[in-house]
Amino acid sequence: MGCFFSKKNKRKGKEPTAGEQPPQQQQQQQQQDQQDVEGSKQYSWDKREKVDPKDYMFNGLKDQTVGRLPDKVAGQQFVIQECENCNIYILDHSATITIDDCTNCRIFLGPVKGSVFFRDCKDCKCIVACQQFRTRDCRKMDVFLCCATQPIIESSTGIKFGCFQYYYPELASQFKDAGLSIFNNTWSNIHDFTPVSGETNWSLLPSDCAVQNFVPLPDVEELKAVRISTDASRSIIPVTWGQRPKKSDESCLVVFFAGDYTIANARKMIDEMLGKGFSLIQTKEVAMKPEDAKRVFQDKASEFIPSLEKGSVVALEFNGDGAVENCQSVISNTFSGTKVFASENKSSSSHDVDNFYNFADMQMGI
Repeated sequence: MGCFFSKKNKRKGKEPTAGEQPPQQQQQQQQQDQQDVEGSKQYSWDKREKVDPKDYMFNGLKDQTVGRLPDKVAGQQFVIQECENCNIYILDHSATITIDDCTNCRIFLGPVKGSVFFRDCKDCKCIVACQQFRTRDCRKMDVFLCCATQPIIESSTGIKFGCFQYYYPELASQFKDAGLSIFNNTWSNIHDFTPVSGETNWSLLPSDCAVQNFVPLPDVEELKAVRISTDASRSIIPVTWGQRPKKSDESCLVVFFAGDYTIANARKMIDEMLGKGFSLIQTKEVAMKPEDAKRVFQDKASEFIPSLEKGSVVALEFNGDGAVENCQSVISNTFSGTKVFASENKSSSSHDVDNFYNFADMQMGI
C-alpha cells in the first residue's frame, strides 16, 4: 500500500485521464462529502432545548412583582441584579443564584443545589433555602434561612437571621431535586469573615416573627395560583430554635433510624413535643457507621447497628424541663414498634446531645 501511494505521488505532473477529476478537485469533493455526512449526524447535545440566559434573570426592575413558577427554572442557574423595591419569587429549584446590587426587595428563593451569593445589597428581606449561603458588602438584611453548611457573611452589617418556614405543594420534591435534606439546617451558626471588635454584624431574629410580615405572599394572579403557606406548623423545614439561649438546662436526644416512615415519624414526634410546649433546638440527617454508633450510643449501640445499613438517621434535640420524660412517654405511646433511640435520663441527656451533634458536625464538615 505504501509503495502504491508513493508511486502516485511521483506522478504529480501527469495529466488526469478522460473523466478523471484533477487531484485538487478530488480533495475538495472529499471534504464536501465529509461535511455532508457530519452535517447529517445528530448528537445528544443537539437534542437539548436551547437555554436563553434572559429566561433565568431579573435585571434592572423597579416597583414590580415577578417570579418563576414550579418547573420553570428546573435546576438552571439564576441571576437577580439591580432591582429596586421589587417582590421576587423563585418557586422552583435551581443550581446557583447570585443577587447583586438590589435595594429594598422582598425575595423568596426555592431550594438551591449550590450557593446563594448576595453582593452589594441593602434593605432586603429574604427567604432562602440552599447548600451554601454568603453575603458580601451587604447591609440591613433579614434572612429566613435553610442552609446545609455554615452561613458566611463578609464585609456586611445589620444582617439578621431566622429559620426558614414556607410551604407549597411542590416544595418537598424540589428539596429532593436540589439534593437538600429538610433536617440539615444550620441557619443560626453564622461565620463572620470580617468581624469588628466591639461590634456585632449579625444577630438572630425573635422566634415569634411572622414571615409574611417580611416577605408577603405574591399578589399577581400567575403566582397566586401556587398554594403557599407561611404557617410554621406547615413548613417543609422544621422550625428550630437554633443558637438562641435555651430556656432550660434539660435537653433530650431522639434518633429515628432509616425505614419507610422515618420522615413522617420524625415530624409526628416534633408535632407531639411542640404541642406539649417544648422547643425543637436542632435537627440532623446523617449516615452513620457501626463505629460511629458505638461512640454515640455506647452500650446501646448493638441494638441499633443493624439498622444503619438501611440509610441515614434523623436526630432531633428537644429542650425544656421534663423533656426526657415526655420524649420517652411519646415514644412509648406512639412509636412502640419503631426503632428509636432516646435519652434515658436528665443526667446523661446533655452528653447524648453533645456526642451525636459533635459527630454529625465532623461528618458534614461544619
